[in-house]
Amino acid sequence: MLSKEELISLLGVQGKDVLQLMKEANSLRENNNITFSKNVFLPLTNICRNDCGYCTFRRDPEAPDATLIMHPQEVMDIIRKADDFGCREALFTFGEQADSTPQVKDALEKIGFEGMLEYLYHLCERTLDETDLLPHSNPGILQKNELKMLKEVNASMGLMLETTSQRLMEGPAHQNSPGKDPKLRIKTIENAGKLKIPFTTGLLIGIGESVDERADSLLQIRRIQDKYHHIQEIIIQNFKPKPGIVMADYPEPSLLDMIRTVAVTKMLFPECGVQVPPNLNHNTAQIFLLAGADDWGGVSPLTKDYVNPESPWPEMDELKLLTEEMGFQLKERLPVYEKYLKEDFLSHTILEKIS
Repeated sequence: MLSKEELISLLGVQGKDVLQLMKEANSLRENNNITFSKNVFLPLTNICRNDCGYCTFRRDPEAPDATLIMHPQEVMDIIRKADDFGCREALFTFGEQADSTPQVKDALEKIGFEGMLEYLYHLCERTLDETDLLPHSNPGILQKNELKMLKEVNASMGLMLETTSQRLMEGPAHQNSPGKDPKLRIKTIENAGKLKIPFTTGLLIGIGESVDERADSLLQIRRIQDKYHHIQEIIIQNFKPKPGIVMADYPEPSLLDMIRTVAVTKMLFPECGVQVPPNLNHNTAQIFLLAGADDWGGVSPLTKDYVNPESPWPEMDELKLLTEEMGFQLKERLPVYEKYLKEDFLSHTILEKIS
C-alpha cells in the first residue's frame, strides 16, 4: 500500500524518475499478455438526468437526434450480427435514470416495460438465451436490490468513479449532474462489492481535479477493493475537449500526466487490469503499455463508441500490430475476468452460459 504522500510524489515525478516509475509498474505484470474484449456497444437511450460539462452523448428529449429508447427488435438484430462477428460482450449503456423523463417512460410503456432496469434485464436475458454474447451493463447509480437483480443476467458490470472530488460538483464538470456525486458512486461500487459482482471502475483525468484529489480517488478505490476484492479492472480515461461542450476550452491532460497516473495505478492495483482506451489515444496508445497498462478494454468490429463517436476503434489487425510491436501478445478475454469464474461471483445462469 502506498501512502497518500507517496502517491502525490509519484504523480509528480519528472525526468529520468518517470522512466523508473514506468519500469517499476511494468515489473508488476503477471505475464506478457495485453487483453481486450470484442464487444458490441448498445446505447439504449441517450436521455440522461446528468448534464456533464464534457459529454456529447446526452440529448434533451425534444432534440431531433434524441433516442428515447432503442426498440428490442433493433437491439437484438445488432446483437445477432455481433454474434456473427464473433463478439462475446454485449455492452449495454444508457443515460442515468432516463426513465425519470416522461417521454422515455412513455416510450418504455409502449413496448411493454415499466422502467429502464426491467427493459435492461429483458434484453440481457434474451442475449443469454439467443446468442453467444455475455452482457456487461453500465446503468449508472443503482440501489443494492437493483444490482442484485441485474447480477443474475450480467457477467460483469461497471461504473466510473471518475473522481472523489466534491469540489467539482460546483464546477462545470458536474454542477448539473446529481448522479456524479462521489458519495453516491462510491456507495454503488461498494454495494456491487457486497454482492460480489465483477466490476469495472476508473478515473476521468483532466476534468479539473488536482493531483491531491486524484490520489484520494485512487486510494478510495483501493479501500473498496481491499474490503470486497471485486474490482477486475481500472480505466484511466483522458478528458478530450470537443466542440460544443461546456468544457470545450479546457486542456486535455498531458501525455506525461497520463503516463504517471497509469503507472501509479498499476503499482497500487497489481492484481487488477489497467486499461487506457485506445481510441482516445491513437498516437500514444503504445506508450501506456510501457507504463503498466495491460488491457485495451472493449473494442468493437461492428459499432462505434457512442460516447466518443469522433474517436473510432482501431481495427483488430491494427490492435494486434500495436501490441506486438511493443513485444507483447494480444489476447482476447471475456467481459468477466477469468479469476472471477466462480459461483460466489457469478450467477448459475452466467456460469452455465460460459461453460
